[in-house]
Amino acid sequence: MKHLLTIVLAFSIGLSAIGQPKMPTDSVIVTKHETTIKGQNISYTAYKGTQPVWDEDGKAIATIDYTYYERDGISDRATRPLVISFNGGPGSASVWMQIAYTGPTLLEIDDEGYPIQPYGIKKNPYSLLDVADIVYVNPVNTGYSRILDKDAKKSTFFGVNADIKYLGEWLNTFVTRQNRWPSPKYLIGESYGTTRVSGLALELQSNQWMYLNGVILVSPTDLGIDRSGPVEVALRLPYFAATAWYHKVLPADLQQKDLTDVLPQVEQYAVNELLPALVKGGTLTQAEKQAVAGRMAHYTGLPEKVILQNNLDISTSLFWKELLRDSGYTVGRLDSRYRGIDRKDAGERPDFNAELTSWLHSFTPAINYYMRNELNFKTDVKYNMFGPVRPWDNSNDHTGENLRQAMAQNPYLHLMVQSGYYDGACDYFNAKYNMWQMDPSGKLQDRMSFVGYRSGHMMYLRKEDLQKGNEDIRNFIKASTPGKGVPAKY
Repeated sequence: MKHLLTIVLAFSIGLSAIGQPKMPTDSVIVTKHETTIKGQNISYTAYKGTQPVWDEDGKAIATIDYTYYERDGISDRATRPLVISFNGGPGSASVWMQIAYTGPTLLEIDDEGYPIQPYGIKKNPYSLLDVADIVYVNPVNTGYSRILDKDAKKSTFFGVNADIKYLGEWLNTFVTRQNRWPSPKYLIGESYGTTRVSGLALELQSNQWMYLNGVILVSPTDLGIDRSGPVEVALRLPYFAATAWYHKVLPADLQQKDLTDVLPQVEQYAVNELLPALVKGGTLTQAEKQAVAGRMAHYTGLPEKVILQNNLDISTSLFWKELLRDSGYTVGRLDSRYRGIDRKDAGERPDFNAELTSWLHSFTPAINYYMRNELNFKTDVKYNMFGPVRPWDNSNDHTGENLRQAMAQNPYLHLMVQSGYYDGACDYFNAKYNMWQMDPSGKLQDRMSFVGYRSGHMMYLRKEDLQKGNEDIRNFIKASTPGKGVPAKY
């Protein structure tokens, strides 16, 4: 049930000088809602708004679109956690986690995440809103966020470190406006959003003097941690094995086991045997090379001949094309449970990402309907599922080290990583590798945790993992919220 409450700031949609729809610089629409989460009736307020990005002279050069959900009836916000949510791309809107994971509204899909018609939305009975308030932020050129000043340099926004810097300033203003400085704060990012929030953890701490209780990385990127050469090749193997197991193409001795019994065996082989063999490169004898190819074939479901033809280095794109080639299908990149059909079976990479086209079926109609009809945000500006943010400056990406520094400097700060076993873009074993390399001393391990799910990049699209993933975050928030009077010290 939704009621329009008020328009807090003037909200007018006009046209820019060149005739394009123009977003308001600073505005908010407030609506009241009710839902049921984990069997508990909950009323909440949704703030759908825009907030400026200012330059050093105080001029508004861009406006950031956000949705902020606040549970009603909370007498003490100082003890109530605030979750700040970003998606990735880097040109992707926050739509994915907003209406499919942690938010109070859920898009209509089947229990495995596939589109169904009619497209639409429903209430999310697993949302985090029972335990935390949540804000979903759309960086510049994603969602409804736009650059306002035609003379503003794009380098102000579009780069690893530029992105972190301006969003840190923006969050300072947001937290101040909402009077949330005393609250425990959490950053959650998905995909490139994990790069963003890892960098923000230190940026907020160092330049905004804002300290966090937790960072949640959903399907993390490499966080600027090098893994080129043999390490990169070896780390792919467990993901290949998981996907092959799902499609039932592994040998019987592996296929009859549960996935979580198969993967530790493959992980051990990848690190302890495959990696040393790959380091030897061309000095491997033919017999040694044949033996490695045989083991790789056993764990991946790929023909041994193909592995040898590629000198033991199977790219992910070739894997997606090759695994089900004889059946006439490709497998998805972000979620390898999805199958695609190419123009021809030959070739070294799929024609398209089978999972992404499937997801856009569901998400695009749902978010556009939701913004206009439930949040009463009416505009002719296009909601950018993916916005123009190129060229993106990827130089000096030290975000994994940034997160380590933030954790070292803040004894309250905890980390949780969530990964889907069938994610081929940001695979689960590379996520584990991040955690190993971020903390070479091992002194932060008691504040780091990893959870794997039987799905892909957006593990929450699978109903079972939607429920489990949210519950894992609830438990993480509980574990990382110190008792009253417990000091932050080593």
